[in-house]
Amino acid sequence: MVRKQIAILGGGPAGLAAAESLSSEGHAVTVYEAMPTVARKFLLAGKSGLNITHSEDYERFASRFGTSNARLREALDSFKPSDVRTWATGLGAETFVGSSGRVFPTAMKASPLLRAWLRRLEAQGVKILVRHRWIGFSGDDYVIETPVGTNVIRPDAALLSLGGKSWPRLGSDGRWLPWLRGKGIAVDDFQPANCGFDVDWSEYLRQRFSGEPVKSVTASSLAGTIPGEFVITRHGIEGSLVYAHTAALRESLAAGQAATLHVDLMPGRAQDRVARELGKQDPKASLSNRLRKAVGIDGVKAALVREFAGTTERGDPDQLAGLIKALPIPVQRTRPIAEAISSAGGVKWDEIDRNYMLKALPGLFVAGEMINWEAPTGGYLLTACLATGQAAARGINAWLGRI
Repeated sequence: MVRKQIAILGGGPAGLAAAESLSSEGHAVTVYEAMPTVARKFLLAGKSGLNITHSEDYERFASRFGTSNARLREALDSFKPSDVRTWATGLGAETFVGSSGRVFPTAMKASPLLRAWLRRLEAQGVKILVRHRWIGFSGDDYVIETPVGTNVIRPDAALLSLGGKSWPRLGSDGRWLPWLRGKGIAVDDFQPANCGFDVDWSEYLRQRFSGEPVKSVTASSLAGTIPGEFVITRHGIEGSLVYAHTAALRESLAAGQAATLHVDLMPGRAQDRVARELGKQDPKASLSNRLRKAVGIDGVKAALVREFAGTTERGDPDQLAGLIKALPIPVQRTRPIAEAISSAGGVKWDEIDRNYMLKALPGLFVAGEMINWEAPTGGYLLTACLATGQAAARGINAWLGRI
């Protein structure tokens, strides 16, 4: 039996997951990766602790993908967070659940897991060609730029797993957009997701508190009320709690509306109690002393209160309590997409069938972040990339069985 030739364009987690699945079925799989090594973004993301998935209830997990929940559900159902952990264990990477519910390999790093994964792929016959960049179509064929010139390939099926447009220096640069658009595929422009935002801080706060974490708070936007922490930066705010609100804040800005993150600096204490404690303080005392003695607020939290408290709020315990319980941080713009952890935008779902094949280009499939979906940090991004890679592999296998 002649083995089918499959080209996977892009060597990130989605592409490697598809390669693993397809090679296990006996297909001849070649991965074309533009960078000197595969999975560079995966490695960098795991440099300080690789978060591979999340341990929360699966129904809650599957609801974290916003408007793409329904389209991603079938892929996620076939590769749940528990399956991610089993897969990692099979590669020799035992996992544990952190205090936040996030799941990590015991070794914490990405490199041991990736090395074991590549050994498995090699054993299954997967050929990985680095410094081989897809640079567009030639009719129905694919043009590959190599270190010694260009090649034109005509596989039996191909998968695009080229990522979005965040961290472009690691390979996700979005160069492929015009080539798909040239074939009539609708692609939404990329936007930053899981990103920081610019805030017009005072020079005092910028100089004194840049880099300081704001811990044990909740933040509210149109995305809801979410607990966590964030970091003050020279430019504004960033961190996991901010990332959870990215889509809501970004969409408000895009609509020309004010975008404000409301932060509860004391989520465990009712506003009326905060007001009573503040009211017991000497009104002639400094704001810093009143905040510290009444409710234990000091440091960066006190600085944030000073940043947004006007004369009226400073002198009125009720208004000051309201500010502490719903501190309004107005954001001006997202940080550049090159700084974002991930991106929104990409190939529209309407262009893709349930097997992850492009409807207008039979035999060409897509997976991972180059599809228009987004998710917060916490293991959701990696799990969905692995799941869509496997879903596309199943689609390719079914397609090859019909041709």
